[in-house]
Amino acid sequence: MEEQAMPASRFFWYELLTDDPASAAKFYKAVVGWGSENWGDPQDPYIIVKVGETGVGGIMRMPPEAKAMGTPPCWVGYIHVKDVDAATAKIKAAGGAIHREPADIPEIGRFSVVADPQGATFMLMAPQGPDQEPLPADTPGAVGWRELYTTDWKAALDFYAGQFGWTADEAMDMGPMGTYQLFTAGAERSGGMMNKPANIPMPLWQFYFTVERLDAAAERVKANGGQVLMEPMQVPGGSWIAPCLDPEGAVFSLTARER
Repeated sequence: MEEQAMPASRFFWYELLTDDPASAAKFYKAVVGWGSENWGDPQDPYIIVKVGETGVGGIMRMPPEAKAMGTPPCWVGYIHVKDVDAATAKIKAAGGAIHREPADIPEIGRFSVVADPQGATFMLMAPQGPDQEPLPADTPGAVGWRELYTTDWKAALDFYAGQFGWTADEAMDMGPMGTYQLFTAGAERSGGMMNKPANIPMPLWQFYFTVERLDAAAERVKANGGQVLMEPMQVPGGSWIAPCLDPEGAVFSLTARER
């Protein structure tokens, strides 16, 4: 896993837990255009997904303990911290949950698995290794947006502000769907938060993968066994988006400047 140079308050790595990593890597290569590199056990490798030579995330087999708990295939995000143990303890003190206590991954870094007080899971990591410049959000293959579906977006914003220094940006009135609250991590507008609709069973983070053209990418999702959950729509600011499912059922979204 490759560290990206950024403040210790942002998502910097994204990981797919799935039942068939090799097939998933082929799907996302076809849809998003990622290259890949195997790391670790040759019989069951961790697959690093890359834009050129830059690693943006990984694909791994669902851990047995997660599978036993009924966890479906899903994308999770890592937030960069300097001290995993201290950050994990701070999350617990603020009402969050600890799903896995801090542990070391040799040559990679120290991590933990946590959840915010509303139940959305994410990871903490203090990575080792040389820094690497993050990709601009509009780079094809980059993660262009992060979105939290929660039960109380105001409380969630307070939590993430207290843990990571995130700040409120513009708030958008979504009518019957409520408020969509943009947030900033450091100097970068990073994503949004909203109360989840009834069809989303539990709070979660969703990640948007940047592509050149939305319609063409949506067709690639369908052609490779995935589903497009909503037809492409334009959002304030001019970008086009479409929420999708991969063939194993993991939720992700596509985003592009051009339809």
